[in-house]
Amino acid sequence: MSNVESNVRPEYDDEIQKIADYVLNYSIDDSPNSADAWTTARHCLMDTLGCGLLTLRFPECTKHLGPECTDQITPNGARVPGTSHRLDPIKAAFDIGCMVRWLDYNDTWLAAEWGHPSDNLGGILAVADYISQQNISRNLKPLTMREVLEAMIMAHEIQGVMALENSFNRVGLDHVFLVKLASTAVVAKLYNLPRERIMAAISQALVDGQALRTYRHAPNAGSRKSWAAGDATSRAVRLVDITRRGEMGIPGALTAPQWGFYDVLFSHTNKDLALKPEDERRFKFQRDFGTYVMENILFKISFPAEFHAQTACEAAVILHPRIEDRIDDIEKIVLTTHDSAIRIISKEGALANPADRDHCLQYMVAVPLLTGDLMAENYEDDYHEQHLSIDELRSKMVVEEDERYSADYHDPSKRSIANAIQIFFKDGTSTDKVAVEYPIGHKRRREEGIPVLEAKFRASLATRFIESRCDEIIELCDDQDRLEQTPVHEFMDLFVIN
Repeated sequence: MSNVESNVRPEYDDEIQKIADYVLNYSIDDSPNSADAWTTARHCLMDTLGCGLLTLRFPECTKHLGPECTDQITPNGARVPGTSHRLDPIKAAFDIGCMVRWLDYNDTWLAAEWGHPSDNLGGILAVADYISQQNISRNLKPLTMREVLEAMIMAHEIQGVMALENSFNRVGLDHVFLVKLASTAVVAKLYNLPRERIMAAISQALVDGQALRTYRHAPNAGSRKSWAAGDATSRAVRLVDITRRGEMGIPGALTAPQWGFYDVLFSHTNKDLALKPEDERRFKFQRDFGTYVMENILFKISFPAEFHAQTACEAAVILHPRIEDRIDDIEKIVLTTHDSAIRIISKEGALANPADRDHCLQYMVAVPLLTGDLMAENYEDDYHEQHLSIDELRSKMVVEEDERYSADYHDPSKRSIANAIQIFFKDGTSTDKVAVEYPIGHKRRREEGIPVLEAKFRASLATRFIESRCDEIIELCDDQDRLEQTPVHEFMDLFVIN
């Protein structure tokens, strides 16, 4: 037996090369559905920024924003929309990402892994604004919003395709790993790094250590889940910056025996998993990278709620007028759902904080049953303390799985997120079983959903800007060609609060 290890440096892992080649060589316009991808990216930009602006009403979020040092001045610093902050791109990426995710209201992707691909906008927008201002100061061309939309499409694709058949939650890792990975790749492209440098940056993201899901689950659910994606996209910007300065890559970051990502983090054993054989520890790619994810992204249009509960909230709103005068007569509420919702958001007992409540299926159903709507304010401590009837209603709920709902959730041709509610009264009567299989933010309901998304965006803008500025932003965002041609720094000028 040899007592020495081979020190022949390998080529970069195939998976690293695959991601790098996609961001370097793929043309969005080569996609058969490119027009749909570009248009959806524009709507995604609007929705994501709107979600961030809404967050600025919540001190628990805004306390995280701003420079690390109070008097810090950053010439040509990246702007944070809806604020006066001008920051280094690493901190700006954190702030934008934190804002976007705080209310759990931005887009969603559901597959073997879950996540929110628009979380990547934190790194994309911060770096694009910074590069554009730097270029202008040097009499060079700024980046345009078309390049921002392209980076969004690619980040969505990397995160979403990786999530199709690779379940990181099953081995205890949080989905923000995919935000770090996708942001690293597209930010490296925005910096115009060559292929080897992009691969080096990706390898740094892979060996960086990954967040655990502890803060998303009972009994430890808490506010870290609201800034974890901001941290991930910000970390990506930092790793790209290190790589730009010449830091070497780690070619075998995934496959190195004993020390690589696969052996250390992707072969975990727990009560649900046997130790995976070596050939099953590798990432699976259901499809090549293209524009599929952006085209099929799920928008959270109606409710700031974890996406597995969106259709349940819609059903609750439908039922509200039928039961609002009979709340005290309710004996039992049966929630029929799918396996992922049961694993992630079905919980009983005391809920400790807003982050705990917006990841509780029963809470997210109880509020619209009682009020006919669900808003971010409904998760706050003071609201909960004033409405103890919410917990009383939760105590009457029974959660059941419908195996068809679970199968359709995983079916690539459907990807439904079905929920149903039926309410039984003490006198033996009941409501009809109200089922909603596809939320309004689903691609199957795009025609119905986009006008609501645009109204959500306008309402979000109005929380920070005067009417004339809102009109100016909306007029620009409604014009695909004009938006794409707009320099990034000029776009960001519109979102500055002086």
